[in-house]
Amino acid sequence: MAILENIRKRTTILILIIGLALFAFVISGVFTSGSFGSGSKVGSTVAEINGNEISIDAFRQKVEVATRRQGPTSSSMQLVDQVWNQEVRNSILGQQFEDLGIDIEQDQIMNYIKNIPSYSQSPQFLNESGVFDENKFREFIADMKVNNPAQYQLWLQDEKNIVQSSKEQTYFNLVKAGIGATLKEGELEYKLANNKINIKYIRVPYASISDSSITVTKSEIQSYINAHKDDFKQEKSSDIQFVYFEEKPSAADETAVKEKITGLLGNSVEYNAQSDTNDTLVGFRNTKDVAAFLERNSDIQFDTLFKVKKDLPQLFSDTLMTLKVGSTYGPYRDGDFYKVSKMVARKQNGSVKASHILIGYVGAERASPDVKRTKEEAEKKANELLKEAKKKETVFVELARDNSDGPSATNGGDLGYFQEGRMVPKFNDFAFGNPVGTIGLVETDFGFHVIKVDDKQDIVQIATLARAVEASEETINTLFTDATKFEMAAASSDKTFTDLAKENEYAVRSVNKIKVMDENLPGLSSQRNIVQWAFTEDTKVGDIKRFNINNGYAVAQLTASHKEGLMSVEDASAIVLPKIRKERKAAQIMGEHKGKSMEVLAKDTAIPMANASVLTVKSPTIPGAGREPVVVGTAFAMAEGETSGLIEGETGVFLVTVTKKEEAAKLDNYSTYANNLKSSSASKVNTAVYNALKEGSEIEDNRAVFY
Repeated sequence: MAILENIRKRTTILILIIGLALFAFVISGVFTSGSFGSGSKVGSTVAEINGNEISIDAFRQKVEVATRRQGPTSSSMQLVDQVWNQEVRNSILGQQFEDLGIDIEQDQIMNYIKNIPSYSQSPQFLNESGVFDENKFREFIADMKVNNPAQYQLWLQDEKNIVQSSKEQTYFNLVKAGIGATLKEGELEYKLANNKINIKYIRVPYASISDSSITVTKSEIQSYINAHKDDFKQEKSSDIQFVYFEEKPSAADETAVKEKITGLLGNSVEYNAQSDTNDTLVGFRNTKDVAAFLERNSDIQFDTLFKVKKDLPQLFSDTLMTLKVGSTYGPYRDGDFYKVSKMVARKQNGSVKASHILIGYVGAERASPDVKRTKEEAEKKANELLKEAKKKETVFVELARDNSDGPSATNGGDLGYFQEGRMVPKFNDFAFGNPVGTIGLVETDFGFHVIKVDDKQDIVQIATLARAVEASEETINTLFTDATKFEMAAASSDKTFTDLAKENEYAVRSVNKIKVMDENLPGLSSQRNIVQWAFTEDTKVGDIKRFNINNGYAVAQLTASHKEGLMSVEDASAIVLPKIRKERKAAQIMGEHKGKSMEVLAKDTAIPMANASVLTVKSPTIPGAGREPVVVGTAFAMAEGETSGLIEGETGVFLVTVTKKEEAAKLDNYSTYANNLKSSSASKVNTAVYNALKEGSEIEDNRAVFY
């Protein structure tokens, strides 16, 4: 019923949108045909990696395979990115394999498969001894080829991935074979971690000089960028701002739904044309068949399950639990619905909270292999625990943790709340047949249970008449009109996008540095069409366009377009300014206090001396000052009792005196530290080598043309 109402009330807006879409299709066909360079290399190539072209057809096939495998768990662009990353990796490493002559034989592939748990541990491929059987695996693949061609095609893709992974393993193992560490390197590693010093220091913080006192020009920022080009590279990106016209119910829509649901509470009279009589329609308060009434009139059907208080709407649970059978509460707003709830039935103490200590024995159902006691021994122990549990000073939770064989032992035996029929009969009867606080012993097929009844709650059966609060056709039409008017005014007015939005009391949201393959926009979620528009050659800075999106419209404006290469002064200033200011402040502090002793510096700056002890090169953090590797490293190069010159640190300028140096005890052998160095370096090989190869590759990415 609710779906049909939605379709009916949106008829007008659907016609408008379809008409505009058809118009846009015709126009775009006239003006943008071939705009992506029909007939060019880009027309059929999604990427070129070091001269190796990847066709769009092959790429799309792999995306389709990924889509079938992962289903709706990933968005389309996530799958495109996933396939892209794998294709780039395969291409870059594939060129290395070819240059080095790395290939994989059938026996190597099988050895690799044996190390994949999903295959090697699958029961269908194990022999009688529980060992992976190559013949069974080969027979399975052969049978799949004949009887399940679609699955076989997926296997062929898996096989390619296995071959690729096996080659990668061989390649990276060759690189790792050249990784080593000498005993001298091991000794150095040991000393860096264990040689210690104590220092006395004064730190003149950079914050002691205000930022406003440091003047930095644009040309100085540009010079800094030019001197540190690798730190200021940027991808092609765009900035946009938008106004979101969200499709949501108006106050009038809410009132209408509330009035409609209120009208269903009492009886009403309706004229029957067939019998020429007035029929009385029974309302929700008086109906005897709540299920049939809700099926006809509610967006939420009757739930026959009995529920405890915590399962009811949190804000209204206290009130609902106090209702008498047959009485109602509402209308009340709960999320996106107006509701009226009616108490249909109540079961006193229908839910029990209990704890137990299970004492199992050999032969009991689901008994742990660790349990070795006989049934007689189990009964004796259970009676001893029962006696102990009934003592006032005994904590049942501790007894359960220390003695129970059940999975609830870690929770102190707590089983939580449960309704009748959830537990085995004898356990169920004890829990529901005894008052709160009772402790007793019950035997079941699982063993002997020392049970404590912790709490009891009423459970209720509530019928809820609900109507969704949705935007009406009038509200939707008004929203469309408002969005269209704003789009037209923003495109033609002399006023800025922001000023015009402010006049109309619309919120403007900005999203900066959008990348060409981005999909999600903060505040709008997945909006690939807006991203594509922001990077189209025909879209210029300042252009405005309205987009139909989920639950409304977005009127967007392209505010900036950033080319690939070095960041502009404006874009980099937020990063560069603090760095230049820090350099200037350091120079100013060092110039003012050059040649001063610790005592004089402390007096002139009114900064007291501080002490730091047990510092190491591996952990160069000075308490009260933070991480200062240059300062700590400089101190380690000094002799005990020596005072440094002024040192430019991370948070300020330091003057340091080494008060104590403690060398670590010499070891007979540093092989452990050398081996740790070697292992640490080897563990970074896969990532470091691939990133270096990728950094040095020429990659032409044309995905934005197709997705």
